[in-house]
Amino acid sequence: MNRITVYERANFEGLSREFTCDVPDLHELDFGDCIASLKVVGQPWIAYTAPKYEGEPHAFEEGEYPSVERPNSFSALRLVHHDLGDPQITLYERPNFQGACKVVMEETNLAYGYFNDRVASHVVQRGVWLLYQHPGRGGWHCLAWPGEHLADYKPELNFQSRLSHLRPLQPGRPL
Repeated sequence: MNRITVYERANFEGLSREFTCDVPDLHELDFGDCIASLKVVGQPWIAYTAPKYEGEPHAFEEGEYPSVERPNSFSALRLVHHDLGDPQITLYERPNFQGACKVVMEETNLAYGYFNDRVASHVVQRGVWLLYQHPGRGGWHCLAWPGEHLADYKPELNFQSRLSHLRPLQPGRPL
């Protein structure tokens, strides 16, 4: 079974709660803005900094996180239900899926190639992707979901063609 166990303090200490389904507002369960560590079993979870899956998303794949990057800031949790096997995203050099394109099927650091800071739109064929502004999973990031057709990074992501790194979320072990 897919689950996330969240703790109010680092190193899995303090009060904890376990969830097996989406939680649109942790405040309603008296656990909003207090998560400092967590454990994930199965599929990844996305923690959001605002209720109703708004705000900055943070992805947590299967594993243990004795501390989180943004402690005491998560207000919603969403289980990733999508098939994460065989991921694929197509990147385009210009808005509206124009110009040169590149099909990506694995974690890629664009800083080493032609497409670094030159991507302006994308189509996600399969998987859930994390898109990073800087090489090495650095800077501002966002999520790209299966079936997503993002026509222009500038108004929609404020990336302004600065995509430098991307990776698909990894599926959890079958239980």
